[in-house]
Amino acid sequence: MAAQFVLPGGASRNVAVFLAEAAPGHTGGERLSDLLNNSGSLFIPAVDADTEAMTFVHCENLALARVAAELEPNVVDQFTIPTEHEVEVTMMDGQKLRGLITYVLPEAHSRLTDYLNNSAPAFFPVLEGERVALVNKRHVAYVETLRR
Repeated sequence: MAAQFVLPGGASRNVAVFLAEAAPGHTGGERLSDLLNNSGSLFIPAVDADTEAMTFVHCENLALARVAAELEPNVVDQFTIPTEHEVEVTMMDGQKLRGLITYVLPEAHSRLTDYLNNSAPAFFPVLEGERVALVNKRHVAYVETLRR
């Protein structure tokens, strides 16, 4: 599966990542988010798209990873209205990205801060139009909500 890995400071690499045909927790194949959020995976094997060299990326040091939106479907119950926030995420190194954070939480705990502090995985998804950025919380300086 094709992905873009972005390091702190903005350097990026286009890679091909190996994913399993099945994943625990949902139907269908493994997603990049499954791999990044698996606490047992420190290094992710990937093939560099330019050099075709095998590389092993330490996922804690990734600022974010981008994939096509269809590869990271936002699985929300069709009968539940999700909470959505248009945001600008500023990374610790100054990189910025804009997009949409979507989630479903009980009404009493549905604030964006509840999601970011308690429910969001280590790499949380931000929809950037045709792509999804899986943002590493450890590299986020702040998240600002934007008016829609």
